Amino acid sequence: MNPKKIITRIAPSPTGQMHIGTVRTALFNYIFAKQHGGTYFVRIEDTDRERNKEEWVDAIWQDFEWCGLIPDQKYRQSEHIERHKELLKSLVASGKAYISKESKKDDPSKEVEVVRLKNPGTSITFDDLIRGSVTIDTTDLGDFVIARAIDDPLYHFAVVVDDGDAGVTHVLRAEEHISNTPRQILILEALGFERPTYAHFPLILAPDRTKLSKRKHGASIENYRAQGFIPEGMINYLAFLGWNPGTEEELFTLDELIEQFSIDKLQKSGAIFDETKMRWFNHEHLKKLSDDEFTQRLTAFAGKRPTPQYLGKIISLLRERSQTLGEALQAITDGEFAFMEDEVTYAPELLLQGAKVDASVAKQHLQKVLEILEALPHENFTAERAKEAVFPYATEQGRSGVLWPMRVALSGKEKSPDPFALCALLGKEKTLERIAQASHVL
Repeated sequence: MNPKKIITRIAPSPTGQMHIGTVRTALFNYIFAKQHGGTYFVRIEDTDRERNKEEWVDAIWQDFEWCGLIPDQKYRQSEHIERHKELLKSLVASGKAYISKESKKDDPSKEVEVVRLKNPGTSITFDDLIRGSVTIDTTDLGDFVIARAIDDPLYHFAVVVDDGDAGVTHVLRAEEHISNTPRQILILEALGFERPTYAHFPLILAPDRTKLSKRKHGASIENYRAQGFIPEGMINYLAFLGWNPGTEEELFTLDELIEQFSIDKLQKSGAIFDETKMRWFNHEHLKKLSDDEFTQRLTAFAGKRPTPQYLGKIISLLRERSQTLGEALQAITDGEFAFMEDEVTYAPELLLQGAKVDASVAKQHLQKVLEILEALPHENFTAERAKEAVFPYATEQGRSGVLWPMRVALSGKEKSPDPFALCALLGKEKTLERIAQASHVL
């Protein structure tokens, strides 16, 4: 007999920007399903009519597509409302639930009819893939409400019905849902549904060990997309929040995570979110991109903001220096590379500011650098060749005294790429011209 097909799900609510914790939960569900040749689906929990917005529904689909966590199936919970009503009525008819007339919470002068589940008051034990056997006494829950009215089911009831009808075999979610599990097990037992396997992931915590928040900590996928994080870097980092492969290896593609991930290596304690580390992951994945791919990503990120004609010449340098696409674009818009097309002008003081030598010595160094670089062939005038030629002299004479004036001569700026990178960007002719000009200024 064939084992039962694995089916996992993620069920976000369209009430605001997506929390990165939701993305991590989706990632683990996606990986687990793919590892077992199963099905992963997304169900939009859109039954909260007051808080749900259509724009957030669209954002959820866009975020998952951007992350590469494309569901095998997708639908909205509101599409199943008739099924929810049918099973509510069935439970009441069977005596497993009942309609209770009660005072309205926000207006005691009015009466409402809620639906309550008859709670047998037993202890519920379930096996958690991460936490082992968990036992919770349900007596204190009493006969809890499962619907505001016979045609208005609450979250717990709708989730159980949808999971049961979809054949969900594994409910993999954050640990904050552990307290929901006993209620949901009581509901599914009343409905006669098969119990899924549970796993509750550790929470993502802020550095101060409070729960990571969208409002307080900006922990939304949209926030990081806007900063220029790329999906490869973010997915790789989120996988390491609560999990590691047991080796020194850190960089993984999504396909490699599917090969390496093991749910039994997930930790029980909370995972501390570290944006500095996420930036490192992002940078490493940016560096893996080809020049063409990086250019395409940066151009798409820039949108209507113009990029310079010389972008192709600086793309390799941008990729090496920028941890996000936002940093790369900022370097362009701040004019850091304006020296590529503008003539450089500067006061003599700037040439000496970091050189720690006087004007006459700085001028001698520039003339010597000019002589060294003139001897190099025009062909293959690279950063490596320029460094190989100039660096021994700079080391002998004092690097700051040689390299600071050289760099300022080429860029005209206090801050810029290193002088050898500038040589490669500008080419031999313009490099010699600017060094000669700086020597004349001094």
